Amino acid sequence: MNKIRNTEWALVLGGSSGLGLATVKKLALHGFNILVVHRDRRSDLEHIESQFQEISALGVQLLNYNIDVANPEKRKEVVQKIKTHLGKEQKIKVLVHSIAKGSLKPMYGETESTLNQQDFQLTLNAMALSLYDWTKDLVELELFASDTRIISFTSEGNTKAWTGYGAVSVAKVTLEALTRNMALEFAPIGIKANCIQAGVVETKAFQMIPGHEKLRNSALKRNPNGRLTTPEDVANVVYLLTTEEAKWITGTVIKVDGGESLR
Repeated sequence: MNKIRNTEWALVLGGSSGLGLATVKKLALHGFNILVVHRDRRSDLEHIESQFQEISALGVQLLNYNIDVANPEKRKEVVQKIKTHLGKEQKIKVLVHSIAKGSLKPMYGETESTLNQQDFQLTLNAMALSLYDWTKDLVELELFASDTRIISFTSEGNTKAWTGYGAVSVAKVTLEALTRNMALEFAPIGIKANCIQAGVVETKAFQMIPGHEKLRNSALKRNPNGRLTTPEDVANVVYLLTTEEAKWITGTVIKVDGGESLR
């Protein structure tokens, strides 16, 4: 474990489960203080709080906010709270976007409900545009460190068509375009931005995708390493992207899938 970074913080949007929680644990192990924004039901909070307490026991600070990341008023309220807590000396070194909130309706169905404009907008706002909204607010309040790393998660659905994944696919492509442009336009203030394209990971969000069993089995057959990607595999690469050695990587999509997408 590295020496505790008393003034460096990581903000994880969607950090209470799946890839986000694995990332929180990994960054805390390496001494980052943690800010988590998540949206969970009251019935799940006891388990989530126990996870957060285990992370705090590592000797880092952990603050969490249970809000909808796509709600503009709540976002601004939380950003102000973060500014107050961090003060003038402490800064956010890492921003991780791990939001899995979107419509999984099909485009066509004779009996079931199908995608509409509102479904697309909800999915886009949560899974893509919220990254820019949070970044913009944090930039305006000068809460980022001079060498900040922004990391978000995309999927193979960015180029492949899966039934029921249309709205999410559109959001993932938008997220990647945002990342490229953010890497370009925020470069003068030291921000580096990248997407990680993870292989199939059996998270709660993945298990909600229609036909996820078929996607899982296909991934296992295609993966030359003979297993699925784990949240920890992805969190390891998030950490790598926060290091000094990774400071020249920006504006790109990095595959973390054990070769799953090779065939």
